[in-house]
Amino acid sequence: MFKLSLVAAAREQGRKAATASSGRAAETVYGGHEHSLRQTVIALAAGRSLAEHENPGEATVHVLSGRVRLTAGPTSWEGSPGDLLVVPQERHSLEAMDDAAVLLTVVKHG
Repeated sequence: MFKLSLVAAAREQGRKAATASSGRAAETVYGGHEHSLRQTVIALAAGRSLAEHENPGEATVHVLSGRVRLTAGPTSWEGSPGDLLVVPQERHSLEAMDDAAVLLTVVKHG
């Protein structure tokens, strides 16, 4: 059995994002290249984003703190703490409207 505090992980990544020149920090908390399932805590400073990119598989974004905007084409969805955003199967980006932390869950295809 493995137990992890997402609150603590989000806080730690938030501290790292605040001092990083990119304004972001991330830590894979479960899975990785040897697994199909991967869960990553990502922190973004307010106004920073993950630029538009392809979806590597089925994915969700669980907002842990702050507010984010997930955009795919002309459509966007805003998320606040506790919200679960399903990532569309198309190019998309994620922007922090406030200092934010999310849990990204991805199941890679193939």
